[in-house]
Amino acid sequence: MKKRLLAALMAGAMALTMTACGGTNNDTANSDTNGKAGNYKVGVVQLEQHEALDAATQGFQDKLKELVEADGGSVEFDLQNASGDSANCATIVNGFVSGGVDLIMANATAALQAAQAATADIPVLGTSISDYGTALGVDEWTGVTGTNISGTTDLAPLDGQAEMLQELFPDAKNVGLLYCSAESNSAYQINTIKPILEGMGYTCTEYAFTDTNDVASVAQSAANESDVIYIPTDNKAASCTEAIANVVLPAKVPVVAGEQGICSGCGVATLSIDYYELGEITGEMAYDILVNGSNPGEMEVQPAPNFTKMYNAANCEALGITVPEDYTAIEG
Repeated sequence: MKKRLLAALMAGAMALTMTACGGTNNDTANSDTNGKAGNYKVGVVQLEQHEALDAATQGFQDKLKELVEADGGSVEFDLQNASGDSANCATIVNGFVSGGVDLIMANATAALQAAQAATADIPVLGTSISDYGTALGVDEWTGVTGTNISGTTDLAPLDGQAEMLQELFPDAKNVGLLYCSAESNSAYQINTIKPILEGMGYTCTEYAFTDTNDVASVAQSAANESDVIYIPTDNKAASCTEAIANVVLPAKVPVVAGEQGICSGCGVATLSIDYYELGEITGEMAYDILVNGSNPGEMEVQPAPNFTKMYNAANCEALGITVPEDYTAIEG
């Protein structure tokens, strides 16, 4: 009898030990056994503050919170901004890794690259990324990473943007391509759209600035030598639209932009996406990872579902530009 009792006690002790070892140090990491949502901590690193990135972050938070809470769980966000400094992105992400967050949302290319370098285990979702192959150093991009990373892309059809430029400025000869040389995704866009525009008969010249210190002088060179300027989806340009506008508007040189935020600041037209909507899609992906156990490495990077021709009414009026009826005015 004593032997049987001792055996039962030992078995119970082993079961408790196995339960403890099989768990996680972070008790918020998984959904419960009924498939409902648990309690999660999500780190959000945003490269810098401007309209497009802010909207994507807000859409992500709103959608993930909505879905998790509707499923009986909760989510806590640790939102940090790197103030445009790639080194800050690395510091922030390393803090998330040390803190044991359940998922990292990286908003913009430098933030995603920092997350890629910091962890191969914690799920990472990028947003506002133009090209994942370029951002992650993948030569033959297939749409999935096969790692702990997935996300959404903000890249609008570059051929469509070129067609828009041609539609609005068919008589232009020289197109200036203005972008930040420190942004690899901007270089990708320029390398893609440049031959398209040249095939349309335009002469294209690249004008690359390095940071906020030389953006005005480089923009001035572009304005002096161009009939129209194209700016891709570029985070640094998006944070410097006032400086660019102060150059191009007095020079009467129109800017076609890769996204709505840049167009609002210094452009006349764009084929753009809704960044809040892009953030919502990223939030849905996060829910699938956190609650449903989806593998980010097997999730295809998702594009924006809608693209809209938009125009800046004030800048168009100032430059005497009339846009076709199928363009939507940017509000505000």
